[in-house]
Amino acid sequence: MNPPRRVASCAVPLGALLALLLVFSSVPASAVAEEASWSGLEQPTPAGSGWPIGLGPIGDIEFWAPNRGLLITAGEPPTIRPGVWAYNGIGWHELTGGPTEGICGATDGRIAWAGPDEFWTVSDGRSGQANEKIGSGIEKAAPLEDNTLCRFAPPPEHPDGQVEVVASYAHPANQPDSYLAMNGAACMSPTDCWFGGEPLEEPQIGAFHLHWNGSSIENEPYLGEGHAIDDMLAFEGGILESVHIQRIDRVTEGSSLTPAIHRINPEGVSPAIEPEEGPFGEGLDLYEPGEYARALDYLHLSAAEGALWAAAGRNLSEPLEPPHLNGQVTVVRDLAGSWTQIIGPQHPLESILPPAERAEEEALLGTQAKSAVVSAIAAEPGTGDAWIALAPILAGTAQKRAVVVHLSPEGAVLGKAILPSAEEEAEGVGPKGRAARLSCPAANDCWLATTQGWLFHLAPPSERSLPADSNTDLSGPIAYRPPDLGLPQVPPDAPPPDDSGLVEGGPGVSGAFAETKPPPIETKVTAPLLTDLHSRLVHRTTLELRFHLAVRARIRLLAERRRRIVASTPMRTFQAGNRKLLLTLNPHDWPTKLSLQTHALAPLPAKTIKEVVGGPEHGGNGASTETTGLTVLPSVPTFAELGSRP
Repeated sequence: MNPPRRVASCAVPLGALLALLLVFSSVPASAVAEEASWSGLEQPTPAGSGWPIGLGPIGDIEFWAPNRGLLITAGEPPTIRPGVWAYNGIGWHELTGGPTEGICGATDGRIAWAGPDEFWTVSDGRSGQANEKIGSGIEKAAPLEDNTLCRFAPPPEHPDGQVEVVASYAHPANQPDSYLAMNGAACMSPTDCWFGGEPLEEPQIGAFHLHWNGSSIENEPYLGEGHAIDDMLAFEGGILESVHIQRIDRVTEGSSLTPAIHRINPEGVSPAIEPEEGPFGEGLDLYEPGEYARALDYLHLSAAEGALWAAAGRNLSEPLEPPHLNGQVTVVRDLAGSWTQIIGPQHPLESILPPAERAEEEALLGTQAKSAVVSAIAAEPGTGDAWIALAPILAGTAQKRAVVVHLSPEGAVLGKAILPSAEEEAEGVGPKGRAARLSCPAANDCWLATTQGWLFHLAPPSERSLPADSNTDLSGPIAYRPPDLGLPQVPPDAPPPDDSGLVEGGPGVSGAFAETKPPPIETKVTAPLLTDLHSRLVHRTTLELRFHLAVRARIRLLAERRRRIVASTPMRTFQAGNRKLLLTLNPHDWPTKLSLQTHALAPLPAKTIKEVVGGPEHGGNGASTETTGLTVLPSVPTFAELGSRP
């Protein structure tokens, strides 16, 4: 028990005391600053429920303004459907309704604002894709978690209307270029957005990326480093992405210094992705001597007032031996290009509870605060401070209350919140899960989402409700998600064969029969993007592919062998007309299939054709086609003949 405080006494003249009271009584109540607090849940009551309930795992929570926010959830069936919720300053409401499976929800989704009424979500794919056969009678379900994109914006025909899902992007599973799970998303502008995720599948070495250039989604992996991308943030005209470094990652060249952060440059700047520059040579090194990159989880990123914050805790996926090499809470801060590690091995995180309450701290986190896991960080605008969320070190540990810590720019602990608070627990508020996501749209205004989908709001008591968002474009509900657009989206290179007049077997009598041909039928169809494809080998190892383009387009040629990409050209833009591509092949890894990745940059013209069953335009001349995961490409006889390695 603390000793009683000794209070010194002093004599104050009565007149002076009355004058002092008069001064304080003249100060308006609004001039007395209210202290912001995390007290109180701000949970919506979903339709069909008589009381607030958890929204399910929340993958992300992001704000364009204090009264304009979004979150994405996996849902809590049957009451909470997967999808997106919007905040208008007064409360949260379901933005996407739709069927039972929800609209654009995600197991661990992400949100990227591209403008005040335009944003993207990393969402789950939809069922219906073919499973992969992995053995006799055994099938592997097509992966669907966090591997599609939804683009939300007002429809083009009503630019001032309500936000809709204007496009959905996916790609067939079990293909060499299938979309992988994406863990980060950010936009520099409405026409320059990036999405990053898992390492590429063998034998490719790199990290999966998709890029929106204002007209199309393109696959642009970061090659050479097979580290997963786990967070992305728009900052100072570019995008920063954090790298999750693990022992099993495949890289082309070993390095003693692995960049923890990459920078994505604006459209037109080369290279598109590069290691973030720092004072330590080839890349930004945020670790102190003796601190192993693999000992830390990926860096969570946040920024405000021109300062970038990054925080990571212990990497639980592969603990190091001996135990003292395992990482601890690390927080770095970048201001005007100068990086400083404000919390780390040399200056560890202070205990968040007084010495008499250390047992409670270890019960909450399974260890001391300095050795906990960091699950989120949010810089608080207008203050220079930041909040970090801490989680237990043992996977599956039940955490009764969420823990968030308030840090100064120098790394000092300014305060902490353990939620629900003791007062709320006394009032019957039960456990709500550990802290999962943080976002601070303004000073004294932050939001915390727990692993069970409960929302806590940091705000002064009089500012827990804000003026309602004057725009109604996020009022919802959105009940339609358009069909998925693959990569790429082009019309077939030739109209499909018309086999409606074919019969399964010949007549059961002998004799000669005159062939009867139906009259030609004129039909308007979209002209194919590619025609007149011809190939030849130059100097035995260089494939030359000639073709005619109907309109301006982006083209890339890939060579595959047993589902592996063994050679490819860069993605190039060609004008309409006769064009060619050259691709150098490896005689010791000779491909067995060609694929063209194409994207038309102008509308394809329509043409009138005369369809005749069995005619040349339907393969009646014996020509064959080869369907790949990218497009339909006529088979190349020269290539097939030389498929047995020269």
